[in-house]
Amino acid sequence: MSLGPVAPRPEPRELSPRTAQIVTEARELLERGGPAAMTMRRIADRLAIRAPSLYKHLPGKASLEALVIESALFEIGDRLHGAVDRPGRRTPVAALLVAYRRHGLEHPNLYRLVTSSGFPSDQLLPGLEEWAGEPFYRVVGEPYAAQALWSFAHGTMILELDDRFLAGSQVDRTWAAGVEAFDGIARKALRRAQGTKPER
Repeated sequence: MSLGPVAPRPEPRELSPRTAQIVTEARELLERGGPAAMTMRRIADRLAIRAPSLYKHLPGKASLEALVIESALFEIGDRLHGAVDRPGRRTPVAALLVAYRRHGLEHPNLYRLVTSSGFPSDQLLPGLEEWAGEPFYRVVGEPYAAQALWSFAHGTMILELDDRFLAGSQVDRTWAAGVEAFDGIARKALRRAQGTKPER
């Protein structure tokens, strides 16, 4: 099952060349060294300017983090929508989870920032969070099942990144079990939509 997109892709903010450069440098520092490495002083050093000059372009670090998160949400959203649109030989659920996991493993520090408890929803572009997360709904066709799927994906992802599974665990099999379970949910949703009786 794969529903068509519902939420439109928001238009990215128009940033000045210098602001875009600041965001790029901040993200690179984050990716290499984690949140503690993404300081205004280090960003300024990389740009060969004084730290106070950064505030000519951004109100503060919180607004910079929000822009980094926005860039990540556009990247993640494009990847997940693309996976659902073109699943290849995989089911849409499998394609979605493969893309989600791959992005998280490739960008662990960015993943932690985007999914942190301090997520700045009120500072982000309207509709961006909804659009980026919509592929979870598209593959199961029901909002609470979509939340359950995202909860599985996020929980498994953060446990894998933090190496919290028991020694000897085959994490690939954990992801595969999630695919199997949510494929079943997607099939039931499709049968309901077609007006057929669910299998017992």
